[in-house]
Amino acid sequence: MGQCGVISSKTVLVFLNLFFWAAAGILCYIGAYVFITYDDYDHFFEDIYTFIPAMVIIAVGTLLFVIGFIGCCATIRESRCGLVTFSAVLLLVFATEVVVVVLGYIYRAKVEAVVNHSIQKVYNEYKGTNTDAPSRAIDYVQRQLHCCGIHNYSDWMNTYWFIESKNNSVPLSCCKPTISNCTGTLMRPGDLYPEGCEVLVVKKLKDIMLYVILAALAFAAIQMLGLLCACVVLCRRGHDPAYELLVNTGIDA
Repeated sequence: MGQCGVISSKTVLVFLNLFFWAAAGILCYIGAYVFITYDDYDHFFEDIYTFIPAMVIIAVGTLLFVIGFIGCCATIRESRCGLVTFSAVLLLVFATEVVVVVLGYIYRAKVEAVVNHSIQKVYNEYKGTNTDAPSRAIDYVQRQLHCCGIHNYSDWMNTYWFIESKNNSVPLSCCKPTISNCTGTLMRPGDLYPEGCEVLVVKKLKDIMLYVILAALAFAAIQMLGLLCACVVLCRRGHDPAYELLVNTGIDA
């Protein structure tokens, strides 16, 4: 009866280690996605510490490749040293993912305050040229999020670019894609996106951080299952002389 539990634990553990390889790729993808997305919004969010959860996620994903290899070898060969190493590293990764979750909640709560602080500055730096980084960032965000201005399109009237251009219009990135002849003029507000970008940028960044938190929680739960299975195999082997004899004589338990 006890040996059946060990065999079941071993089977689950082997499949979990194979899953860890897939999970490693998923975590690295999530981390890279966060980096790429934040690169598009970095002018609106200047706190570099926000990248910490993403960096940790990528590090954990890389470590999971190693864990999967160690776990498979240790489980198949029933190496006590290998299983102890596997359990210790898995416990370390679990603790790291708990840290990711905590940091994710902390920085997710800071998003709105940081965006509120920086967005006005970014809009004031708009020059309307593709060679200018703030201009590219604003045009990209307005097209991607279907928004115009900070709170609405009228915010453009307070920017240096609007005052200097003197053409009573907003950037073409404010135009709805369904309007073919839109020039950005404020005389035709129906051609422009009615919603401001501040709320949408905050929502986008919070959603990204939420993905990181959920991914860390999901994989932490799976790693706990792997740790539990490894402990079952280790404890059974250490306390059952008959099982130890079976392993040492090369009979599959």
